[in-house]
Amino acid sequence: MNRFHIKFFTLLVLSAGMFSSCKKHLEDLNVNPNGADPLTTNPNLVLSTVLTSAGQQLVTLGFGDVAGVMQHTQQDGWVGPHNEYDWSGDNSWQPYYDILRNNKYVYDRSVDLKFELQQGISLTMKSMLFGLITDLWGDAPYSKALNGDQGGTANTLPAYDKQQDIYTGILADLDKANTLLSKPKNEYASTVDNVDVYFQGNPAAWRKLANSLALRFYMRISDKLPDVARAGIEKIVGDPAQYPIMTSSSDDALMAFAGNSDADSWPSNVTYNSDSISYRELKMCSTFVKTLVPLNDPRLGVWANKVQVFLLVNENFPLATDRITDTVVNGENRKVRYLSPDVVAAKGLTLNDIDQDQNYVGIPPAIVGGPVYNLSNDAAQASHNPHVSWLNSMYMNANGPLLKARIMTSAEVHFILAEAAMKGWSAGDAKTHYNAAIQSSLSSWGLSAAYNAYIAQPAVAFNGTVQQLIIQKWISSWTAAQESWFDFRRTGYPALVSGPTAKAPVLPVRFYYMLNERNLNGTNCLAAENNLETNNYSGYGADATNGFKNSAWSKPWISQGTGKPW
Repeated sequence: MNRFHIKFFTLLVLSAGMFSSCKKHLEDLNVNPNGADPLTTNPNLVLSTVLTSAGQQLVTLGFGDVAGVMQHTQQDGWVGPHNEYDWSGDNSWQPYYDILRNNKYVYDRSVDLKFELQQGISLTMKSMLFGLITDLWGDAPYSKALNGDQGGTANTLPAYDKQQDIYTGILADLDKANTLLSKPKNEYASTVDNVDVYFQGNPAAWRKLANSLALRFYMRISDKLPDVARAGIEKIVGDPAQYPIMTSSSDDALMAFAGNSDADSWPSNVTYNSDSISYRELKMCSTFVKTLVPLNDPRLGVWANKVQVFLLVNENFPLATDRITDTVVNGENRKVRYLSPDVVAAKGLTLNDIDQDQNYVGIPPAIVGGPVYNLSNDAAQASHNPHVSWLNSMYMNANGPLLKARIMTSAEVHFILAEAAMKGWSAGDAKTHYNAAIQSSLSSWGLSAAYNAYIAQPAVAFNGTVQQLIIQKWISSWTAAQESWFDFRRTGYPALVSGPTAKAPVLPVRFYYMLNERNLNGTNCLAAENNLETNNYSGYGADATNGFKNSAWSKPWISQGTGKPW
């Protein structure tokens, strides 16, 4: 080999080595040292995000605008979405699908690793979240959803499944989850103790949640598919060893809040919101208060503060203009604002327009002038109105023993079974379940000792009517109002009436398909809209953004042909 060939060969080898070294170095640079490799990551690291995100979204929903729909609360500032259903297509399902994508990773990775416990948990979460999506919107991407990483139009612009088919898929997944979660804890290949913020890694508790969710969705479809619903509920109730369910408040699926930042704190907290608007704008709704007060319901005192200053109009006060009375004095326990009738009349009101309850006063739904209701002198949004009941002061905190996301409770399960029994299905004794539901709800709010006196009242004691049952279920759904909304849609109870500034004279039954979905996936979204049933109320709230069919008052499959709720 001559000198030229030797030098060329040497240069070629060195160049190859340098290229290989550079290529490896570039690959190293493209690896995120702080990221998780999807091919090797333990699914538990993602499962924790799935559970906490789901809990936060459920509270945001059930303590937020849906609590306004179901008249648990009203806002006296920025009232449109909460009091008036002025949603304008802004309710997005994106947060739910974000959680579902993470949940799909947990499931797929757990299948690869043969982690059956995580598979069962992820199927339970999948069922709950897809159930929520179809409950809120109707038809939705389901079987073709979550496959965007595979490319192709069918995956990136998925077709919408019919609502009936989504419920069918959910119930099949929950049955599969029941089997996956049926082993003793020590027989699973991997635990979830440190990341499970609901049950601390207890597979038996997850199994109860899966079967209890199945009861929820069987009852959901009971008017549309009564034979399917009856068979499903009777199957579960008839074999408690194979299908254990929640039976006491100790079984409840709850999520506490860490309180380390606004993102992991109770949504109305003032710890991370110094001007307290998020707490101050929420007041009790008069519909709810006027239901609870005659029942002497002890939960009202846990959920609400008493009025700071109550009104007292004495019709015997002199009416002479020089003797007008409008005076705040210190009472025995709280301040009292004494009024003469002419003060009320001067404001264009009658005695029927003000609430003189000395303890709890709510704001009527969707009224004009919420900040000045009940003669408040503060007209500012989110006012410091002393004459209505604010939420209990604990709701100002970032966390606390009662500040928990209520994923599902045994109270709900007993109400479901009581209703099933009232339909004549083999689900146990209706009165026994009704009583157990109330007992469980009281217990979950630290009021176990109040049960005997409460249930003994004639207005509370079981009378065998669906109306009474659903009203009690509505009461127990405090901070989880979405469930009472879906019950209202199915039964028409409680018989709530829209307020004067609401977008329609009746309550809505669904969320709008959002604008970005209609723009990006328009063909499939339009097909789903065409499956909605329009009616005389569909035109309310209709505009250039949402149109007539895509109305919060157009009925999805679950309500079509039922005559409910209106």
